[in-house]
Amino acid sequence: MSASAPFDAIVKGPAFAIGIRTDARHVTGLSLLSAATRAKAPPPDTLAYLACVQLSGYLDNPRYRFDLPIRLTGSLHQLKVWEAMRAIPPGETRTYGDLAAEVGSNARAVGTACGLNPVPIVVPCHRIVAANGLGGFMGGTGEETVAIKRWLLAHEGWEGIPRMQGALF
Repeated sequence: MSASAPFDAIVKGPAFAIGIRTDARHVTGLSLLSAATRAKAPPPDTLAYLACVQLSGYLDNPRYRFDLPIRLTGSLHQLKVWEAMRAIPPGETRTYGDLAAEVGSNARAVGTACGLNPVPIVVPCHRIVAANGLGGFMGGTGEETVAIKRWLLAHEGWEGIPRMQGALF
């Protein structure tokens, strides 16, 4: 959960922060960061400002519909997985295996695509879970990253969240 390049803006969430990267026409990356990360306001009338507004809308209302211009760069397989994830409604999940069957792949390849998702939340990789638990998040299985996944799913009203000792929320 670290930043390798500067962010155009950072939105504070209740259990994490969201770093936003843009180019002239698209949101190119969202990074979920430690809750200790400070907010960074973008200049008004910029794409980063619009992203802040829409991400704040989601944090207030899990049914918020994003209409951000995003740039997804990846393999054909990754693009298929990311598009299938975008069709999963808030409050619902699919297993890695279910999504793999849907896109003609395998669960491990779906997991890899989830971990490489450049715009989590907008492309809701947190809605992909393991057959026997939450699975990983953001390319890892560490307590802090999985706690963010758990928070996002709870925010959306998903009932299948296993309660774990030491949860961060």
